[in-house]
Amino acid sequence: MNNAFMSRAIELAIENVRSGQGGPFGAVIVKDGKVIAEGANSVTSTNDPTAHAEIVAIRKACAALGQFELRGCELYSSCEPCPMCLGAIYWARPMRVYFGSSAADAAKAGFDDSLIYNEIPQPHSERKIPMMQIMYEEAREAFRAWERQPNKQPY
Repeated sequence: MNNAFMSRAIELAIENVRSGQGGPFGAVIVKDGKVIAEGANSVTSTNDPTAHAEIVAIRKACAALGQFELRGCELYSSCEPCPMCLGAIYWARPMRVYFGSSAADAAKAGFDDSLIYNEIPQPHSERKIPMMQIMYEEAREAFRAWERQPNKQPY
């Protein structure tokens, strides 16, 4: 844990608000005591709903490292990660995550992700955005192709 890295994530979040580039979120990814990537929320400036600070930082860090995992890295986020970012973090596999403010703090500021957490256990057809499974057998062909692929790179 290094407070300087968290301070930088918080600084990115504040700068982002002041510049009008996006929401109040910043993230820093560190490997071997060195910052390898930074990110700030750019949802509104890029019209990309996935451009959360953690996602932006993960993308930059993976590009910098030339790999799709962040093993051996630490992620510092100005706020507790939302469900989307949490999923991306688990896929990226950093060794540790530090966060500043809480999801409750974000909700008070208008960034409430409790709907998403509440939707996950709901049956697909009862979600706010109904989800229907179709063409099941045909879709499974992609997994059969993956299983047969001799030179696949598992992740």
